[in-house]
Amino acid sequence: MRILLIEDDPMIGKAVLDVLRSDHYACDWVRDGVAAEAALVAGPYDLVLLDLGLPKADGLTVLRSLRARRDTVPVLIATARDAVGDRVAGLDAGADDYIVKPYDTDELLARVRALLRRSAGRGEPVISHKGVELHPATREARLHGEPLSLSPREWALLEPMLQRPGAVFSRAQLEQKLYGWKDEVSSNAVEVYVHGLRKKLGADFIRTVRGLGYVVPRE
Repeated sequence: MRILLIEDDPMIGKAVLDVLRSDHYACDWVRDGVAAEAALVAGPYDLVLLDLGLPKADGLTVLRSLRARRDTVPVLIATARDAVGDRVAGLDAGADDYIVKPYDTDELLARVRALLRRSAGRGEPVISHKGVELHPATREARLHGEPLSLSPREWALLEPMLQRPGAVFSRAQLEQKLYGWKDEVSSNAVEVYVHGLRKKLGADFIRTVRGLGYVVPRE
């Protein structure tokens, strides 16, 4: 899953970036409203973590512009503004959730997981399909009830496909789930991780759709 972090404070931004990446999210970081607008137009992202007090263009302006384009990406406002009026303004502008600084990183990650779960149309905390279970809160995976060892990028590739069985993902779409801007991407990275997953889950668990990409069949 790919997250856009919009935060102007360098210490907070670096700390949150490290937390998100340590939890195996691909994450890009911008520090002002203008850069945020450009990143959101270029997208796509699975979630946006948005500060309000930004230079060049404030967070509410960025959020309203995003929603005016009918972009439905989940937005979690993370700000020091704790007044009720600020929370109401943020939620009414189109935010999906609101957390006040300083916050506990475990709570932040839980809110991120909840928003990603809802955006995928799931209520349950476990992603399961054809005997495979992914537990995002603990990063545990199981195959037919037995522990399954997945590398961080195998997880990052498998998770969105399990959330949408039957949907075909292009190589470019999967690369966006795996890598941030500054990550070096090898030309056959997706193929390598698909091959690794097939060895663990079975050759037919992920199928190749010639000329289009990869799919986890519904049945």
